[in-house]
Amino acid sequence: MDRLLNVSAGVCLLLLLMVLISVRRSHIRVEYSVTWLVAATAMLTLSLARPVLEYIRHLLGLPDTPLAVFLLAGAVFLVVFFRFTLIISRLRDDNIAMAQRVAILEYHLRALTRHES
Repeated sequence: MDRLLNVSAGVCLLLLLMVLISVRRSHIRVEYSVTWLVAATAMLTLSLARPVLEYIRHLLGLPDTPLAVFLLAGAVFLVVFFRFTLIISRLRDDNIAMAQRVAILEYHLRALTRHES
């Protein structure tokens, strides 16, 4: 089990490093990187804090600690994915509204140019 926790901690450190490099190179916006940084830090903390994992495992009634790690990792990343789904949905709605405003402006511009001719 220690090997699994070490692998989990390594993956979390790798994720933290990738997010920080992506922010530095402007591949990801800072406001979106915060969610990934919090999720990776939470999973890293859980991977390194075995007594906390044992408590959570006992609290949830799980038979094995690695199962608790994967259950918590899945829950954390489901929350992250849900947050990004909300952001994508809002951006799509904003794009539709902007396209409609541009179409209205084009209509008025054409009407003005026809009226002046």
